[in-house]
Amino acid sequence: MSVIREELDKNSALLKIKVTKNDYSKKVENAIEKARKQAKIPGFRPGHVPTSLIRKQYGKSILAEELNRTVNDFLQKFIQENNIQILGNPIPYNKEEVKGDFNNPDIFEFTFEIGLAPEIDLGDTLKKEFEYIKVGVDSELVNKQIDDLRRRYGKLVASEEVTDKDLVMATFTELNGDDKVKENGIVNSSTISMEFVEDEKTKKELLGKKVGDVAIIDPIKVTKGKKDTAALLNVKEDELDTISPNFEMKINEIRHMELADLSQELFDKLFGEGEVTSEETLRERVAGDLDKMFANDSDRLLTRKVYEELMETPVDLPSDFLKRWIQVSNEKPITMEEIEAQFEGYEKGMKWQLIQGHIFKNNDLKLNQTEVLEYAKNLIANQYAQYGIPAPTDEELTKSAVQVLGNKEESARIMDMIAESKLTEYFKSTVKLNDKIVSYDEFIEIASK
Repeated sequence: MSVIREELDKNSALLKIKVTKNDYSKKVENAIEKARKQAKIPGFRPGHVPTSLIRKQYGKSILAEELNRTVNDFLQKFIQENNIQILGNPIPYNKEEVKGDFNNPDIFEFTFEIGLAPEIDLGDTLKKEFEYIKVGVDSELVNKQIDDLRRRYGKLVASEEVTDKDLVMATFTELNGDDKVKENGIVNSSTISMEFVEDEKTKKELLGKKVGDVAIIDPIKVTKGKKDTAALLNVKEDELDTISPNFEMKINEIRHMELADLSQELFDKLFGEGEVTSEETLRERVAGDLDKMFANDSDRLLTRKVYEELMETPVDLPSDFLKRWIQVSNEKPITMEEIEAQFEGYEKGMKWQLIQGHIFKNNDLKLNQTEVLEYAKNLIANQYAQYGIPAPTDEELTKSAVQVLGNKEESARIMDMIAESKLTEYFKSTVKLNDKIVSYDEFIEIASK
């Protein structure tokens, strides 16, 4: 068996493989003999079907199957041994047919097209200076976080009038355009949280209202999105467009969240027995936790900025080959028009994979199975911690992690998380960082861009 490589262009090449009879004849004969022993043909006992009959009925398909297997094995070995960096997999060249006679088999020639992985040159991108945006954790932010913690362990109590963080139980009745009750309209009792009412006019209308008071409101302006609005009115989302924007909201009950006292009991619930023993140490602990939390956000923001810079790197992909490869290898039939419509996103993803692979290879960054397993175990343990539940034993965590990693999508997601974490640490140790302290609101605005 021999192969000739012909360059199509700098991005793709042809591999022409010549297969002689010596390369496949013994395999074909063995396959025919195996088929003869397994064949169930009327008139013949199992294992006693004549070889000539098997050859006549199945010879061509067996030959094609063995040729395909032999050529593919040789092709993969050739690519590996010659360290040819390819994208996707080899595909039959669409401008040349297989050469050879299946009726009188002798020499066959197969032509495959390969897409070549381009050389990656990141230039001076990783020598540039990047802003490392940090949130300035001030007393206002600490106070807000402490209030949120106290609210978590607080209790709801009846209140006389609506304030800006209350839960309001009310009956919502659909009205006509003249603000009269709509016949056969919607009537539903539900609850809104004043904390999530963003429309200032509506909020002003409701603040100070008491049990039994009535207000005319638009349900959309007291909820967060269509799904929430539909739940409030007990209707389907697709029915919202047919519903009046005017509803009578009659207040039935007002519940106010009474914050938990700053006591040792609360401290122990939040951080474990004896970990925090005073308001002063509480503030220090909260400030430290916020610093850690925002540090992760700062890392993500830095990684995003470096990613955006790296994606400006010119990468010459074999686009025409990749489109044909997608069409040939797709599980379901797909048209070239469909591929064209999605190709920009696919090309972007491929470009990032190549850049990331280049960084990993050149800096000896690796993922190993032990690391992946431990990361999965930590994710599971953190989920327990979020609900205040002690983590199970290491053996149980390992069993759960193995089960999670058995899911192909979950395994890929976790490996992507580890890869991003390694890249972040690499970026932080490589690029020049210019620390910039901003307020929480400024940080949110920067992160949302």
